[in-house]
Amino acid sequence: MQLAFGMPVFEYLTQHPEDSANFNGTMIALASAEQPAVAQAYDFSGVRRLVDVGGGTGTLLATILAPHPLVQGVLFDRPDVVDEARATLAERGVAERCEVVGGDFFVSSLPNGDAYLMSHVLHDWDDDRCVAILRNCRRSIDPDGRLLIVEMVLTTGDEPDPGKMFDMFMLVVAGGMERTEGQYADLLRDGGFRLTRVVPTASPVSVIEAVPDADTA
Repeated sequence: MQLAFGMPVFEYLTQHPEDSANFNGTMIALASAEQPAVAQAYDFSGVRRLVDVGGGTGTLLATILAPHPLVQGVLFDRPDVVDEARATLAERGVAERCEVVGGDFFVSSLPNGDAYLMSHVLHDWDDDRCVAILRNCRRSIDPDGRLLIVEMVLTTGDEPDPGKMFDMFMLVVAGGMERTEGQYADLLRDGGFRLTRVVPTASPVSVIEAVPDADTA
């Protein structure tokens, strides 16, 4: 993408609204089965304020909030994306419990919450950029909070894995990668978190749960 258009993919989408709308629509279609699987596999009932970092048009956040009426939501994404998210959250009946905030997750102060959600965010970036995002989350998350990363988790070795094809795709399109559990553990450690468990879902993705590392406060 960088070579073809002279700029990173998300900068290109910001400058081309029609392509950005098509991209968002494709992401919604691909996630139609994945998002209910995530909402069912992980227990969100103890969350008070869930901040969806890079939450796009808000479909995953809405899917999680709908069966959890006591959970408040915050959707954080680029300013050019969040207007569409407001309409989605209203259509899904959760807008009254959800704040929408525009910003840059590399440099903007993130809204405070006791749980942070990142779905298909880290696989877009190389390790250094991922650590920058994680450190930004670490600065804002509650001391007893949880970080929930929704991604494919690659198997090790040479066993066939659909995620390994996506790994090549992410490298070409965005300069990112899919990762193994061990690689996520290393990223999280460098970003100020400790991996606690990986929760599989009835879809190709898992929920990688982490907590703030007290030694990096």
